Order: sequence, then C-alpha cells, then structure tokens
Amino acid sequence: MKLYPEKLSRLHKKFLKDLFPEKQSSFDDGALLACGVDASRKHAKPLALVRPKTVEQISELLKWAQLEQVPVYPRARATNKVGGCVPVRHGVVVSTLDMNRILDIDPRDFVAVVEPGVVTSDLQKAVEYKGLFYPPDPASIKISTIGGNISTCAGGMRAVKYGVTRDYVLGLEAVLPGGEIIHTGGRTHKNVVGLDLTRLMVGSAGTLGLITQATLKLLPLPETSASVLIGFKDLSGCLQGAEAVFGCGILPTAMELMDHNTLNALEIHSDVPWSKGTCGALLLKIDGSKEAVANDINRIEDALKDVPVTFMEKGTGGDQERLWELRRVISPAAFNLAPDKQGEDVAVPRGSVGKAIEGYHAIGRKLGVIILCFGHLGDGNIHVSVMHDKSVPVQADAALKAKKEIFEYTLKLGGTLSGEHGIGLTKAKFIGMQLGKTELKLMSGIKKVFDPYNIMNPGKVV
Repeated sequence: MKLYPEKLSRLHKKFLKDLFPEKQSSFDDGALLACGVDASRKHAKPLALVRPKTVEQISELLKWAQLEQVPVYPRARATNKVGGCVPVRHGVVVSTLDMNRILDIDPRDFVAVVEPGVVTSDLQKAVEYKGLFYPPDPASIKISTIGGNISTCAGGMRAVKYGVTRDYVLGLEAVLPGGEIIHTGGRTHKNVVGLDLTRLMVGSAGTLGLITQATLKLLPLPETSASVLIGFKDLSGCLQGAEAVFGCGILPTAMELMDHNTLNALEIHSDVPWSKGTCGALLLKIDGSKEAVANDINRIEDALKDVPVTFMEKGTGGDQERLWELRRVISPAAFNLAPDKQGEDVAVPRGSVGKAIEGYHAIGRKLGVIILCFGHLGDGNIHVSVMHDKSVPVQADAALKAKKEIFEYTLKLGGTLSGEHGIGLTKAKFIGMQLGKTELKLMSGIKKVFDPYNIMNPGKVV
C-alpha cells in the first residue's frame, strides 16, 4: 500500500490556509470528524477540510497535492451509501458546497450550466420555472448535489422512462491531479469527436479528477402527471400487474415495487391506504399532456381488470405527494423490523425480477434474517435490505453471509452488484465476483493515466 503523510507539516497547513483563507479551511477535530463520514456510516478522519469557491483554487490545490502526494477526497452532501467519499487514507477533504451557482439556463439550447454544489431539487425548480425539465431524481434529491449525482451516476425513480444522470451530462469542466483543467463535451446534444471523456468521468466517484462545472441536457416540462398506487395479494400479482401495464403500450415515468416486508414496515411507520390482504404494491407515475395522462390512466385501469387487485388509489397534481411519501420513507420505516440494516442495490434483467426477489427471501429464511425488497421494477434495480440485530453475533454473521449469497444469486441471473450506488468501500472485496482480471487491469490502467500517483479518492473501487 502506498505511504501517504499521516499528518500535515507546518508548511502544508500554511499553504492550505493561504489558498483557502478564513472559514474556507478547517483543521479542528469537530469539522474533521463531521466530514469523515457518509450515509454508509463508514468513517475516517481526514487531515484537513477545504471549501473552494473557484476552479483556480482547486487547480492550485491539485497541483500541490500531486507534488506532495497528499490524498484528495471530493465531497458534497455525502448521501452515498457505499463509503464513496470516506477519507480512508487521511488526506484533504474538498467540499464543493460553496461552488453552488446555477450559471445558465438556456431554453433555446435546452441546457443548464451549473457548479457541482447545486442541490438537485433547486436546479429542478429553477428550470421548471422556465418551462424546462431535468429528469434525474435520486431519492436524496432534496439534499444531494449535481456534483455528487454526476460522480455516482445517480439513478432514481424516473429512470425507467428518462434514464440516469449520465444521459443528461453533455459536458464537464474538471481539474486533474497536477492542476490541469480540462473541458469535455459541450452544449451540443450530439458529439462523437474523440473518446467520450464525459461519460468516463460520470460515475468515476472522484477517482479521476474533481468536477467543477457541468453542462446538463434539459427537456420540455411535461404538462401534467398522475400517480397510481395499486395493491396485490402477493408478489406474483405485482409482476402480473407490471406486465399488464407494459403490455398495453404504456411506458410509465416511474414504476416502483414494494414487497410484503416493505408493506409491513410502512404499516408500523405510517397511516397506509391499502386494505388487509395486500402483500405487494406497485406505485406508478405517468406524465405528458392532460389528455394523454388521462387516457393512460384509463388504459392502466382497463389492463388491470384481469389481474387480482386488492385496492387502487389515484392522485393528480399536488395530491400525488401523499402516495410518493410512502415510497420515500421506506428506508427509515425498515428499522421497525430490526435495529440494523445492510442495504444493497442490485439489478437484474427485468424479466428476472420476480425470481430474484423470491430467491432473496429464501436466503433470508435460511439464514434467519428479514429480507426487505423494494425499488425500481421498471428497470430491474432492486433495493435489498437485510434487516438484523448486529448486537446478536449469530445475526451479524448471518447478515454478512446473506450479502454474499445475494450477490452470487444476482450474478447467476445475469445481474450486477450495483444498479446505482456504486462499489466504494462496502462492496470492494466483492467486485472480482463480477469483473475479470482483464477488465480490472484496464480500469487500473485508465486510473493511472489520469492519476499517476493515486491521490484522487484512494482506497475506493468505482
């Protein structure tokens, strides 16, 4: 393992204080402890925290960091769940939260230009005011930032119709180790000149460079939307319902599935609308013109006439929020089933979702832990939460065994270890289950071209 400095010298601190004056740099324990953790609950204490406001500051920082071989950890709101920004090799955490300007929204080019610290929901509100639409919607949309979304290639519930973050990044400004500033892509919606460095940077989790500006593709804002929450007697009914919706020629904006354990957790946590005997649910959203949305809702109701449904509730306009709030509170509600959670975000071919969930439940029964499954049925991305009590040694061991078996079964079905969260720290030792030596060697070679001294977010696997 590469040896990085375990503490900053007096000259190191002076450099950082001069480059990031006053409140732009911190070295006290409170600030360092706070910026050493993310939503994975993994933690490591960095040597310093800096808050740049300009690309020039970042360029000087990365020039210095490469020269001194000090690790650099880009960070925004730290909502990622795999330890992706935890400073495991000490180093300097670079918070991009002060680079939070929306620089341009252009209705003619259908683009927005933003700094990385812009909160995703703030951008959405700003573009919607101009009749435009930025579709990516990770669950953390109200607190996560565009820079974080790009670094992790965030997905979200609308991915089934609109795709993920990478589909909306037209161009980037980024600073490489050594301080060089690069510009990839641009404002055009088509560009096939050279290798696609933009898509290479998207999802690289800060391991190749530090993103300082993004040019994003926008769409026309749909006129309206409607949502439908539908209950079924079991998982099989949910899958039949989904097939019926797709079979009538409708591509929903979102299609979310909740299994019986998810519904149990929500029943303890919230007032729920479904009737007794509901052991699975689908939550759909449709958008478009008023006429098209009304027609699609009618077609969905007709398509479900031959599927056993326990209940159905519709919402339009602001009335939809009560339905989607149930989806958003699944994560905290899960702790009603057990005090500890091990969350995974596997994805399988869409036709294998039912088989996958049944297999995960079987793993839970065998090992004596509760497996809760929910997520993006429309694109096969399943959030699998292993609920357990880690204070009981046998349950802690069972949760770890369940993780490995869930991954093995997912790959057996032709799936992937991560649909949207990435690998980070929590899945690093499992990546060899999916990728071969040649693929890993190619990735390592690309990393070395961008970052020859391995100072960008070291210790992580993308």
